[in-house]
Amino acid sequence: MLRGIHHPSITTGDLDRALSFYKDKLGFTEVFSFGWEAGTDMAAFAGQITTIPDSTARAAVLKAGNAFLEIFEYTLPESERLDDRGLSQRGYSHICFDSDDVIADHARLSAAGVAFNSEPIDVGPMRVCYCRDPDGNFVELQQITDPSSDLILTSVTG
Repeated sequence: MLRGIHHPSITTGDLDRALSFYKDKLGFTEVFSFGWEAGTDMAAFAGQITTIPDSTARAAVLKAGNAFLEIFEYTLPESERLDDRGLSQRGYSHICFDSDDVIADHARLSAAGVAFNSEPIDVGPMRVCYCRDPDGNFVELQQITDPSSDLILTSVTG
């Protein structure tokens, strides 16, 4: 039986730049990193599960609260962004991170050069705002402002 969402994964053209954003700006911690080179047993294994044969990649798994995030950079084949999807287009549209103070996070990230679509906006039992990561992926920051809301994040313990 499914217990919940463990992690989303994103592919970047520059892992170091992505790590700087997610670790230094958003406050994630790195749990572990890994990678493989084309022609190795690990590349063969990765090819079986990803259907990307004989690839070279490096990756990191990050954590914030009870959420994990996996970030990949492929150098063979080279990572490239094929489109600039908007929030209304099909597919995964954004990743949302829970915040204890969206207004403070918005101010801190804006001061660090992150551009937002708007100031934080109160919507029902939450306060939200959107920005983009260095690869153009939409990132939502969300704060539940109503303590009686069913949307309150609970920790995963087991």
